[in-house]
Amino acid sequence: MQVEIRIDGAYPEPKVVILTAAVTEEVNQLAKKLSGDAPCILSGMKDGKIEVLEPAELIRVYAGAGKVYAVTEKGEYVLRLRLYEAEQRLNPHQFVRISNSEIINLKKIDYFDLSFTGTICVKLRGGTVTYISRRYVSKVKTILGI
Repeated sequence: MQVEIRIDGAYPEPKVVILTAAVTEEVNQLAKKLSGDAPCILSGMKDGKIEVLEPAELIRVYAGAGKVYAVTEKGEYVLRLRLYEAEQRLNPHQFVRISNSEIINLKKIDYFDLSFTGTICVKLRGGTVTYISRRYVSKVKTILGI
């Protein structure tokens, strides 16, 4: 991506123009960041109390039994969001969807086990073991550069 800044007294406020051959996910993310949307907050419920969750502390977010859960080192919280809504609020450079029902924090991974055919086993901090579904394997390998 090329970045160019021009100083022009004709513009009292900054103006951003994105020139691209096609609208991609990267372009959408960039436009969303530049639009000045308020930072997204995740809140979860545990023991009848609602707590604000720091995205950096999240280990994984998953759907199960009709609910969406966020797991941190402090415990498991119930979110009042759908999984895709939580995914939209999380940094795409730090979090990756590994199946239709799970998103993991790339910075909370102990290791990947590639010995399984067609899938990847992931060991997360806290001892959780999960698997990247075949549909998402190529996307994760691209992100990891393997």
